[in-house]
Amino acid sequence: MSLKCGIVGLPNVGKSTLFNCVSSGKAQSANFPFCTIEPNLGSTNVPDKRLEVLADMCKPKSVVPATVDIVDIAGLVKGASKGEGLGNQFLANIRETDAILHVLRCFDDDNVVHVDGSVDPVRDKEVVDTELQIKDLETVEARLAKSQKQATTGGDKEAKKLVALLLRYKEALLQGKSCRTVEPVNDEEAAMAHDLFLLTNKPVMYVCNVDDASAASGNKYVDAVREATRDEDAEILVISARTESEIAEMDSYEDRQMFLEEMGLQESGVVRLIQGAYHLLGLQTFFTAGADECRAWTIHKGDKAPKAAGVIHTDFERGFIRAEVIKYEDFVTLGSESAVRAAGKLATEGKEYVVKDGDIMHFLFNV
Repeated sequence: MSLKCGIVGLPNVGKSTLFNCVSSGKAQSANFPFCTIEPNLGSTNVPDKRLEVLADMCKPKSVVPATVDIVDIAGLVKGASKGEGLGNQFLANIRETDAILHVLRCFDDDNVVHVDGSVDPVRDKEVVDTELQIKDLETVEARLAKSQKQATTGGDKEAKKLVALLLRYKEALLQGKSCRTVEPVNDEEAAMAHDLFLLTNKPVMYVCNVDDASAASGNKYVDAVREATRDEDAEILVISARTESEIAEMDSYEDRQMFLEEMGLQESGVVRLIQGAYHLLGLQTFFTAGADECRAWTIHKGDKAPKAAGVIHTDFERGFIRAEVIKYEDFVTLGSESAVRAAGKLATEGKEYVVKDGDIMHFLFNV
């Protein structure tokens, strides 16, 4: 399952520095606007201590964690919706992502230029939001004109449903609100919304890039962002990209932990960012565990057993018979699959079973 989070924001807010800390890719990072032009793509492992525990217990030949793709996208400026800066390219790159990590500069540093001359993360947020909303309004109005014609002249029932949704989107956008504030009334409307690929309908996390001293507690800029976003369905993460870059260069786990403790942090911001991105995408993990391999598999929350089986191989889903399911806690407590079976804790589930986060699964199939 290939899912992408796009790192966006104004130029020189720390996007590429953060990207280099998070991903396996390496982006150029420099103190001038539009340092990033082409999007940088990297893949990163999703930290999960449960996988480490299973590996210690099973002693497998290989351990495979879940991954998320991260895209570092060129900085946006005011007027991007009209093609200013790298506007059209920026917007096209966002459209290809599944969720947005919006980096906001929340630190003072006279040596790092700001494209607008001063530090104001709420203003910066509004610049990006406005440009995305303008582009979405263009998309909605164009689609609305086409769908209204289909609904009135052709009597298309599906077009009528789409028109109702588009009108709600248009109203929200004209009020300066993002499309994610419009709740679909049912699953059918949610599917229509997904197919529109609207920029402001993507889930978003605001990443407040702070100075080293504010990494643990935040600062006045972070407080302003919290206040500005309290009515949004969005997450906020406080992180120091500069601190994270120093941690990323440390070879020793002990050194990294000691450094974090000195900073007043329990875990690195990168770990929290990756886990937050995973959550933002509505994802969860199930495991397969044995002597050959311990592996974390990525599925969407709410997926049923056949869908989870299909992540391993399409034949597993096509020929699904049943799934044997062990709860992670039972496996750890009892110590092995054989002990779980002996204790009657192994469940046999059918096609309607909704997979839970942390389930350890074995699929039976026939094709």
